[in-house]
Amino acid sequence: MTRHARNCTAGAVYTYNEKKRDAAESGYGTNAQRLGKDSVKSFDCCSLTLQPCRNPVITKQGYLFDKEAILQYIVTKKNEYNRKLKEFERLRRVEEEEITQEANCKQQARMERFVNSEKPTTTPAHKSSPVEQPILPAPSTSAAAIAASENGSISNMANGNQKKLPAFWLPSECPNAGAAKAKKPDATIYCPVSSQPLKVKDLIDVKFTPIKDGDTKKSLIAKEVRYMCPITHDALSNAVPCAVLRPTGDVVTLECVDKLIRKDMVHPLTDRKLKEKDIIPLQRGGTGYATTNDKLSAKEQRPMLQV
Repeated sequence: MTRHARNCTAGAVYTYNEKKRDAAESGYGTNAQRLGKDSVKSFDCCSLTLQPCRNPVITKQGYLFDKEAILQYIVTKKNEYNRKLKEFERLRRVEEEEITQEANCKQQARMERFVNSEKPTTTPAHKSSPVEQPILPAPSTSAAAIAASENGSISNMANGNQKKLPAFWLPSECPNAGAAKAKKPDATIYCPVSSQPLKVKDLIDVKFTPIKDGDTKKSLIAKEVRYMCPITHDALSNAVPCAVLRPTGDVVTLECVDKLIRKDMVHPLTDRKLKEKDIIPLQRGGTGYATTNDKLSAKEQRPMLQV
């Protein structure tokens, strides 16, 4: 009787586990793996630094950032815009100078044609018979011919030309490459995650409620479950859909929003009237469960063995 195990080799069927094992050892084929909890950002971590937020803020689309990180991002983008704007102004001045120079050249050419047309034509008293002159070859003006005439060599690497050869693989050295066109940069700053316009005044301060577990020895960051809903006292995690209330910045569960807040549209802690835009769903990083978020599988492309 054969063994009933994953590594049983006495069977006539090439099992799935044997196929996966041989594929991992051979180095061929595509590896697919489900992303686990350690591979996904936690719901209370910054989308830029991927670390727990010290001063959390949220955008209108529901993406969480650390205030210091997102402000530094905005300042960096503004400095980049100023640099691009200076380059745009420089290129525009160059284009204006080229247009002015071309117009002056055309005006000068028109003046020369006009002056030449106004000159009186004089005819000679008698025409002398033309003397046939021998036709000489036109002198070559190529760089190779000049170098050959000076040094007696026809190589294009002579006379220090090896340092002047263009890098043919650069786009700027292509035959059809012209001068860079001035293009005005976009002054709008976009969110690094949602690619939507981002402004400092649109950032909303977020207030997490620490969980009350009575453990004072561990720091808040060292705890696996750190925050809770201030209304229902449910623990918050990646598996729990959350929302932010805009007026106060409190983070509550979507279950609390659907069952309690949406009935009267009143803030349970401050008795303040709420609107639909005041409830911002918090975008989570996802977990290892398929029902939480999408696109949680990773694939590694490897060479395929053709038989």
